[in-house]
Amino acid sequence: MAHVELSLSGAFVPQARTPAEAEFVTSIERWAGTVAIADEPCLIVDAGGAILAVSPSGSDLLGLGKPTDAIGKRLTATLQLIDFTAGAGPLEGQEAENIPPLLAVRSERLARGLMRVVPDAEKPPLTVDAVATPLLAGDRVAGSLTFLSLVHY
Repeated sequence: MAHVELSLSGAFVPQARTPAEAEFVTSIERWAGTVAIADEPCLIVDAGGAILAVSPSGSDLLGLGKPTDAIGKRLTATLQLIDFTAGAGPLEGQEAENIPPLLAVRSERLARGLMRVVPDAEKPPLTVDAVATPLLAGDRVAGSLTFLSLVHY
């Protein structure tokens, strides 16, 4: 007959611990850290539309300059958005507020659309496909994460 022997060395008593630093970092701060070093063109805006983080390639694509210089600026004030008409007029007001990064915050849903951007006065306009998802802080939307892709035509 088989014989199994069990030995316990002292009782297990859970130890009090100090909360890890990660427990104090919000979800949006973790995403911002990831976006800041991402290879893909992406950005995060807060609930007010200010840029919290942008990847280097996203900053280049949108003509924002150095990523660190764009932080804290309102997205619609920083981007040079134009409409899709032949005249390529500036996109302003409510139309500018409907770009995917801001629409995802306001609608609290996934948003996708095209944006036409002038990254530099010396460069032709670009069409950018943007897919944005809201980011939550608890049960409220605190911002959005947007992935960008240049449309080649």
